[in-house]
Amino acid sequence: MSEFSPVSSKELFRAQILHAGKSNTPLSIQGGGTKSWYGNPNSFATLDTRQYSGVLDYQPDELVITACAGTPLNDVESVLAEKNQILAFEPPHFGDAATFGGAIAAGLTGPGRISVGSLRDFVLGAHIMDGKGRDLSFGGKVMKNVAGYDVSRLLPGSLGTLALLLEASVKVLPKPAAIATIRCQITQSLALRLLNNWAGQPLPLSASCWLGPAIPEQEGQLTIRLSGAVAAVNSAKNLISSSVNAHELEPNDAKKFWINLREQHLDTFTSLRDEETLYRFALPVNCKPIWLNNMAEEIVLEWHGQQRWWKGPSDEATFTTIKEIANANGGHAMRFRQGSTVNPSYQRFTLLSEQPHSKALEAVQSRLREAFDPAGVFATGRLP
Repeated sequence: MSEFSPVSSKELFRAQILHAGKSNTPLSIQGGGTKSWYGNPNSFATLDTRQYSGVLDYQPDELVITACAGTPLNDVESVLAEKNQILAFEPPHFGDAATFGGAIAAGLTGPGRISVGSLRDFVLGAHIMDGKGRDLSFGGKVMKNVAGYDVSRLLPGSLGTLALLLEASVKVLPKPAAIATIRCQITQSLALRLLNNWAGQPLPLSASCWLGPAIPEQEGQLTIRLSGAVAAVNSAKNLISSSVNAHELEPNDAKKFWINLREQHLDTFTSLRDEETLYRFALPVNCKPIWLNNMAEEIVLEWHGQQRWWKGPSDEATFTTIKEIANANGGHAMRFRQGSTVNPSYQRFTLLSEQPHSKALEAVQSRLREAFDPAGVFATGRLP
């Protein structure tokens, strides 16, 4: 664990925040900058969290680690690996400079989301500095220590627009005793039907990914990860493999695949053209294949189909159609990544007001921001 005095860093943060409040100049919070492209762009002054770094407390027996926001994410994972433990929500790094606080602020969860839950589910407590320069602590270091409004779980996905995250405590898990990855060729429709069927059985499915044509009845590549006890993994592997004629991947190849999926290094993601946008669908359980009217050549499905990706035109008409399709299926969509020539001022997110099932959250979001940041210090517009 890192030994340091956090007082000077916190005082510097407080001075920046108070000055920003008085001068009405918002601050854009940033760590390693590996996710600076995520969310709406802004050109405000940067508050750099990397000076506030270190693992403050790690209790392997209690499955809890506490670290400063500026701590490199690689460092946190290395500390856990020494005790054969992991961040089960598999946060994307998107670069070696990724920080612990940046992962939490982005709120992004990797392939394991379908089996373990979202990043938000693992945040036990947080220490923040609000727009008035006040140190505030919420939650704790155990799952049951949650009284009143659980503010610490509002930070994931807030993109630094609510408060400055100083420290966070998250739940960790032991590395699974056994991991196996199997792959087969089937249609998108069949993949979704089988995945939802298997998910309802006591099978150790920890991740899934289907890559293939956007046309529902054409075959693509289904990859499934099994994690858990040795006997359970072997039994599930034999059951699933025999039913879909799947083969097992070599461990190194499998590990590489899941990392590449998490980091969006697969060809589907890296082939994004300058004028294209990578769209993300968030959809409910049991959502059937989505017909995109020949707008997309290829689609990627994760989380048993609850998260779907495709590349397409960046114009507003296309995004409007995408949002309408997502809303009609009970979900929402966003422009996740944009090519280099795409208008940076384009709306990135489906707004709360555009979603019947979440429109009421607008008032809650407004009250929260007013309570934590009345002077608009963190009002960068990065998140609508």
